[in-house]
Amino acid sequence: MRSPRLAVLAASMAVVTALSPHAPPATAAALATSVGPASVAAQDDLLDRLTAIPGLTVVSESQPAGHRFFVLTFTQPVDHRRPRGATFEQRLTLLHRSADAPVVLYTGGYGLPVNPTASRTEPTQLLDGNQVSVEHRFFRSSRPAPADWDDLTIWQEATDEHRIVQALKTVYSGRWLQTGASKGGMTSIYHRRFYPDDVDGVVAYVAPNDRLNRLDHTYDRFFAQVGSESCRAALAGVQREALKRRDRTVALLEADAARNGYTFTRTLGSVDRSFEMTILDTAWAFWQYAAEADCAAVPPVTATDEELYSWIDGVAFFGFYTDQGLDYYTPYYYQAATQLGWPDLEFRHLRGLVRHRGLYQPNSVIPAELRSRHDPRPMLDVDHWVRARSERILFVYGENDPWSAERFTPSRHDSYLYVAPGANHGANISRLSEADRAAATETLRRWADAQPAQRSRAEAIPYDDMLPDRRAR
Repeated sequence: MRSPRLAVLAASMAVVTALSPHAPPATAAALATSVGPASVAAQDDLLDRLTAIPGLTVVSESQPAGHRFFVLTFTQPVDHRRPRGATFEQRLTLLHRSADAPVVLYTGGYGLPVNPTASRTEPTQLLDGNQVSVEHRFFRSSRPAPADWDDLTIWQEATDEHRIVQALKTVYSGRWLQTGASKGGMTSIYHRRFYPDDVDGVVAYVAPNDRLNRLDHTYDRFFAQVGSESCRAALAGVQREALKRRDRTVALLEADAARNGYTFTRTLGSVDRSFEMTILDTAWAFWQYAAEADCAAVPPVTATDEELYSWIDGVAFFGFYTDQGLDYYTPYYYQAATQLGWPDLEFRHLRGLVRHRGLYQPNSVIPAELRSRHDPRPMLDVDHWVRARSERILFVYGENDPWSAERFTPSRHDSYLYVAPGANHGANISRLSEADRAAATETLRRWADAQPAQRSRAEAIPYDDMLPDRRAR
């Protein structure tokens, strides 16, 4: 059942108030009359404009640091090819500063938090703008019921976002930029591909471009060159040693699973397959989240079983490749299997130690009924369009980030690519060299027609790095 319209009152101070979702509808005008001050009536003009948008429901509001923060739902067709067919409610949030300020459309590529709170991405901070954050279809509660997984495509999600942008442009007169990191960066590119007129520019952080899996030697070259030779050797030693001690280290995972209630039957199928997947992922996870300075903590091959297990758990997390750890990520792995592609590594240094051929791919980690054939055509189309025809896209990558190894190639149409020295998957504009940081920031402000952001109370709103935590659900 959809919640009725909600309104939040701020009387003499910023007070967070949300009406019960079972309360009767209340109009902004009635609420303004009950409070009295003209300032409240002016604020509630925004509420009136939001609630006037067909299909948009205001679930709650709070008022952090001089902003208004709304949790919203928007009615979307399950299949945009059949707009009069079944629908679902897609979650989004709105951080409002001003109706004429720039708007940053943030696409995380995953789900929003269960209980969203206000935060600002780097472009929103640089532009001192509004921010619309969208939950990707099929994540959390933004999943049709029943779910036809054939409707989880890059075009369907791009069309979700297109409808949201068109609806909110009735409220906001400023320019729009889109952003996202990792899968969110990819998603922002796909939106740009199908609806190039929706926003005035895109900032895509650490967005992989896996156009053909059989050409994934780029990733193998990355792991042969990243960091120091001694660090690479130490990581390879940990992986080999863990596999050599498989019987004892798998026993540690079995004990861990018993303590935490982990199961393996719905996805990988066995504790041994889960263990091997985690070991294969260890070097990748290290460079994704850690840095060269962390190489000193890599355990030697003489470490005890418990020391090896504990260190690998801290880096790659044995709880991730379990039914419970993978459940949240099922839509991503389904998309990777069907359209997005995935890193296809050779693991030459582990030959003779692995047991499960073809394990390191997305069909291994999703339920059997969702396993599908890969169609390379969507990624080839996007890659060609970005290279040849796209406009106003800014890419930011991390030098030591494995996901940044296979990159998009920007066009010559007011588009740019920057690499943050020594950065991992958390690369952003602030971590660029001074000259690149200034150039990238100037480009964003030019696209958004915005002046340098002034210090304000908004600095109290937390920064959002746009990256999910694989340990948190």
